[in-house]
Amino acid sequence: MNLSLKRQDSNPPLTSPPRRALIGLGLAAALLLAPGPAVADPLLTFPLRIKGHSLRVELANTEETRRTGLMHRRSMGENQGMLFVYEQPGLHAMWMKNTLIPLSVAFLDGDGRIINIEDMEPQTLDAHGAAAEASYSLEMNRGWFAKRGIRPGDRLEGLKSIPK
Repeated sequence: MNLSLKRQDSNPPLTSPPRRALIGLGLAAALLLAPGPAVADPLLTFPLRIKGHSLRVELANTEETRRTGLMHRRSMGENQGMLFVYEQPGLHAMWMKNTLIPLSVAFLDGDGRIINIEDMEPQTLDAHGAAAEASYSLEMNRGWFAKRGIRPGDRLEGLKSIPK
């Protein structure tokens, strides 16, 4: 007669389904919280209008998001863009370092009036600057403004709802 006792382990092995699920959740949380390149959240967008055209923009309203902008993006929706919100009006400039898609940028005054529009080539270090003190700049796919007949003097609506 074999009277061997089975040991009851209060800690299930790492391969048990509940343990595997907990380990997976922990790894997913670690990856989400790990530092990485700062990329704007394309799911958090704000509605704006200009000359009867609706668009949705991501915000670049911190030093980090303004520095990163649309870098490393491979595409952007037709009526999507990025609005850069500056702490102070100034002669701000843009470049296209690590930016993979061709863009047009409109520089805007504090009332949302377009000062000037510049077309920019991907992955260049050429400076594209505001022709007068700008409070905002709006990056869209290259040609978006021209295709819609939007020019300097036109006004972007909806800026009052944008967080500074």
